[in-house]
Amino acid sequence: MKSHGRSTTKRTGGRRRPNHKKRKHELGSSPTETRVGDRKLKVVETRGGTQKIRAIQNDVATVATGDGETVSVEIENVSENEANPNYVRRNIVTKGAIVDTPEGRARVTSRPGQDGQINAVLLDE
Repeated sequence: MKSHGRSTTKRTGGRRRPNHKKRKHELGSSPTETRVGDRKLKVVETRGGTQKIRAIQNDVATVATGDGETVSVEIENVSENEANPNYVRRNIVTKGAIVDTPEGRARVTSRPGQDGQINAVLLDE
């Protein structure tokens, strides 16, 4: 189980004895790696009684064109991703990824694992 609590080891390598066990407010989770595919969403409860919608898979992006209009297009594949070169092979979409669409190449501006949707801006080529 992931935790955002204090580490049990010191910088020097010495052992730090815990004052308490893991608490719910220290909970962490692994990142949601949104893949290109049929739309699949997951609702996650967060602190304060609110909810996050995570995109597990999505193949549709809302792309902003240069003239101030937005178009809903289908994502063909991921062509570049500065976050991790392995994400390109696995077709994982993150913020900053460059995706191929019928309109052209577009850079993702939203965080699909946090927002549940993919927004992008068309690149000038």
